Amino acid sequence: MSQLFSELNIGQLTLNNRIIIAPMCQYSANNGAASDWHTIHLGQLSLSGAGLLILEATAVNPEGRISYGDLGLWNNETQQALDKSLKAVRQYSSMPIGVQLAHAGRKASTEKPWDGGGALSPTDENGWQTLAPSAVAYDENSPEPKAMSQSDIDSLIKDFVSAAKRADELGLDLIELHGAHGYLLHQFLSPLSNKRDDEYGGSLQNRMRIVLEVFKAVRAEFNSNKPVGIRISATDWVEGGWDLEQSVALAKALDELGCDFIHVSTAGLSPDQQIPVKPNFQVPFATAIKEAVNMPVIAVGLITEPQQAEDIISEQQADGVALARGILYDPHWPWHAAAELGATVTAPKQYLRSSPHGKPSPIK
Repeated sequence: MSQLFSELNIGQLTLNNRIIIAPMCQYSANNGAASDWHTIHLGQLSLSGAGLLILEATAVNPEGRISYGDLGLWNNETQQALDKSLKAVRQYSSMPIGVQLAHAGRKASTEKPWDGGGALSPTDENGWQTLAPSAVAYDENSPEPKAMSQSDIDSLIKDFVSAAKRADELGLDLIELHGAHGYLLHQFLSPLSNKRDDEYGGSLQNRMRIVLEVFKAVRAEFNSNKPVGIRISATDWVEGGWDLEQSVALAKALDELGCDFIHVSTAGLSPDQQIPVKPNFQVPFATAIKEAVNMPVIAVGLITEPQQAEDIISEQQADGVALARGILYDPHWPWHAAAELGATVTAPKQYLRSSPHGKPSPIK
């Protein structure tokens, strides 16, 4: 029996299989509000046969967006727009859907990727003043962010909680906090971007403080029957930056607080990163963290082949595998993986006759 297609329990949520659709920004929202594109995009992914779909990085306030086209969940308008898309998707898919709550920090206020993706100044019509742990720009082409005050930090935590409550009202099944890829929570974790001398900077415990505070606040207010987890970058790939040893310490602290899962990626904090990109290049980080915690661990990063994913699970390198670009390229990747591994997936009855002649049907 395929281990990739075995059930996975994340908190009290049971997934039909261990394939997770990772958050992928679409840069197609209008003032934070989901558009018809989101309905089409999420509808397609929800029919893929994966065990879980996590919505793209969803900003907890307008300043937390990466670009002016980012999805948000901070007021009634953004909630209602997302509700419209989710209701359409749920008519035809029972796949659990979670959301990644995020704040981009100093990497906010950018152009859309297909328009260059560069940082926009606060005076640009589509830009704004960015916030960060310290007034340290991402690179020489980025405006200097404003160092966050205690009041800013208090407001940030309230915004995460407010977004979490809205996510629950929308019937979303899970929350993933975005602590990876150089965005705000990651910026607090890394000594490369956090130069503070107060209780949120300096020692590892201080740099972890805001992540633990956000987790505790969200966990206290989000439906107790639904999972709350986190995505982290396990290393900056820069000497002197955030690394695996610190990631293990953070994971253990979160585990003790009742974190339901951890999604292990890497990089994104510094333009100086040196990443040895190859298949499975991030999986060892997930494995090291899995050995240190009780909660499920999700691996991600150039996992593209069914047998590759199967081996990661069967060899207990991780509890789940996440796909991003690979499932955009092949939205029926789980179907094809199930056919190759002798398993089945749930799909709409409209697609029951979809397998080509002579090909095994993985659809049940």
